[in-house]
Amino acid sequence: MILKKETAKKTAELLLQINAIKLQPQNPFTWASGWKSPIYCDNRITLSYPQIRNYLRENIANQIELLYGKPDVIAGVATGAIGIGMLVADFLNLPFVYIRPEAKKHGRQNQIEGKLDPGQSVVVVEDLISTGKSSLMAVEALEQAEANVKGMLAIFTYGFDVSKQNFEKQGIDLHTLSDYDHLLEQALDTRYISEKEKLTLQTWRLDPENWNTAN
Repeated sequence: MILKKETAKKTAELLLQINAIKLQPQNPFTWASGWKSPIYCDNRITLSYPQIRNYLRENIANQIELLYGKPDVIAGVATGAIGIGMLVADFLNLPFVYIRPEAKKHGRQNQIEGKLDPGQSVVVVEDLISTGKSSLMAVEALEQAEANVKGMLAIFTYGFDVSKQNFEKQGIDLHTLSDYDHLLEQALDTRYISEKEKLTLQTWRLDPENWNTAN
């Protein structure tokens, strides 16, 4: 869910400006899943731009406080959200932990890195939501550690139906600074894309798995 349209469009503008998001409907990318996609998103690039990363951390932090008050701990999902999660935790002067995709095979065999006590309230920070699978696996790890997960804040989501269903099924509240609809609106406003390209991009999201054959 988007809280502020102005923030959603500004975030989209910044991500496009530094090529954290690229739109190439005429020359699609190939994702690791094999999907053909007219969009590629790598929000880790934002960490290299101080003004932009500060904008993101402050807006994520402000929305966390508005939605949930001040939690006990901020958690980042490895590896993409470790950087932005730590920046948010620092801005809020809160402890930070991060969650690995799976427990280490050696040493203490941790999946959650950092100090987290049972019963502590946690807000999870993510950089990108696609299907939501890896994000929700991180939530499961926190819940197994008896943390009280209040919700999740992410920079951007593609807004796939499957991700909405996954979050609803697990009962996790998700908010994002920006999303696919506001991205396309901003890209069209600034003539980054044409009306025809916008239609192609909208069609892709309806059935991204099969878009390579339907395109």
